[in-house]
Amino acid sequence: METDVNAAGDAKTTGSDWLMQEVYKLVKKLASVKIFDHGFMFNNTEIQMMKEIVRVKEEGGRIISSRLAKELGITRSAVSQMVNKLEKQNIVMRVPDERDKKIAYIELSSDANVVYEDIKGRISAVMSEILAKLGEEKVRGFLEFASEFVDVFEKAVEHFGNVAVPSVDGSLRLHEGVLCAAKESK
Repeated sequence: METDVNAAGDAKTTGSDWLMQEVYKLVKKLASVKIFDHGFMFNNTEIQMMKEIVRVKEEGGRIISSRLAKELGITRSAVSQMVNKLEKQNIVMRVPDERDKKIAYIELSSDANVVYEDIKGRISAVMSEILAKLGEEKVRGFLEFASEFVDVFEKAVEHFGNVAVPSVDGSLRLHEGVLCAAKESK
């Protein structure tokens, strides 16, 4: 472990150990931000699923559960469980294909469209507040740097193999020979 002593005589971590501690702290801090825990009845993954259903519909298409799983980066089983739960709440519905009854499209109910638009409006207000406080130039710069940092981080993980990567809840998992962040599964 690399350490320096500051003017007050306190030891502080530096170099790669410092960076690792700071990345873990940042991931933990980000995990504590609950964008959708402010009166919404959906978790983050469910919101992302609804967003994907709306995006595909706006493009003139329809989506099946296997494509939702791929787009969300989760298993088909997880999508099926979410769809079952949300179908019971009249949020989504399975609509059979007219020609092939084995295919079922996942669509938002009309009630869910109203709820989704409300959530979208609230999120837009949060993003507008961030832009108002920090300014677009600063936010763009941060996002560009954050993206570059994540790209370099991923390449380093690929290069060095089995390294611990924190998930949003602080847990770790092994994937394809690399210990990496567990996907959120609320």
